[in-house]
Amino acid sequence: MDLELYDQTAAGAAAADLQLIRDLIAAAGQELKLREDTEVSVTLMNNDEIQKINEQYRGVDRPTDVISFAMHDDDADDVIVMDPEMAAEMPLNLGDIMISVDKVDEQARFLQHSRERELGYLVVHGFLHLNGYDHLQPADEQEMFGLQRKILDDYGLAK
Repeated sequence: MDLELYDQTAAGAAAADLQLIRDLIAAAGQELKLREDTEVSVTLMNNDEIQKINEQYRGVDRPTDVISFAMHDDDADDVIVMDPEMAAEMPLNLGDIMISVDKVDEQARFLQHSRERELGYLVVHGFLHLNGYDHLQPADEQEMFGLQRKILDDYGLAK
């Protein structure tokens, strides 16, 4: 898994947080049996920055905890036709995950679990969205949240 990590937080991310993200992205990629050359980026930011993105792209003028921008979705307007052999040689770029560290802290306190558990939850949640999982329908929610729980439990971040 090729992971790009960006830290846009005011205080700077802790080394332990960055390692947790690396480990969970790798674990989730293995669980989903993704190709070794799969690419993804994770950006850590504060509430002010994620609020701007949330408003610009979702029309919601408030901070949120995680936003995922999938490189590949089912939008027929963005279909690129490519020779299968050429496509097999190109890395699979899933997209970008953006996480508010302010929300990580707020939600960990509110839910009364560790900061690591909350950060891990948001990383895996965002990663699953990049891979086409969603929670809009009850059956989809059950599948996504079950897989999320398995990845976190296997890693040692049980609720």
